[in-house]
Amino acid sequence: MTGSAGHTKDLFAPAGHWEELAAGAMILRGFARDHETEMAAAIEQVTAAAPFRHMQTPGGHRMSAAMSNCGEFGWTTDRRGYRYTREDPETGHPWPAMPDVFRNIAVTAAEAASFPGFDPDACLINRYQPGARMGLHQDRNERDFDAPIVSVSLGLPATFLFGGERRADRSLRLPLEHGDVVVWGAAARLRYHGIAPLRSGSHPFAGEARLNLTLRRAQ
Repeated sequence: MTGSAGHTKDLFAPAGHWEELAAGAMILRGFARDHETEMAAAIEQVTAAAPFRHMQTPGGHRMSAAMSNCGEFGWTTDRRGYRYTREDPETGHPWPAMPDVFRNIAVTAAEAASFPGFDPDACLINRYQPGARMGLHQDRNERDFDAPIVSVSLGLPATFLFGGERRADRSLRLPLEHGDVVVWGAAARLRYHGIAPLRSGSHPFAGEARLNLTLRRAQ
């Protein structure tokens, strides 16, 4: 099977169209939708062990999206700064193991977007409720930038902001629906990105919320 960008599509993925955003960046529409039942159970399992929480930025601001993590490393922030940790600072226990369904979607999506060999060791789970947002930022707490970032959208639709290499660069405003996966790396790896304030609504998967999985290679 071949996607619209001419890449070979893995059989793990459902049919859907692909959109190239820039060199090294692509949206795979509906890529994860067929695995929603497995993902719902996996998210429930992870967040039972590492509950959602609103983290604090180094500047003292409460983040509007609630967060959890799974994998060998978890991304966290507080007054001491942004960083990856092996243990959940709230429980003192290692972050929950990354569910196979998360890893499989990320690996196959990365390969479909021409990033073979992706091996994520960290998955940040964000829960957005109406009004929550994520300001423009770069993902640069990882040890190196060779691996891509894979972002899976679930639940309510959202507007993804995809900017340039400078915060002041104009951002594309891209609608994301349940099951869409965005992959960016190589020349696009350090582009600024974010999420516009979430609009009210309800979705069978997540109720009045959007869930987002962001998978990375932290170490």
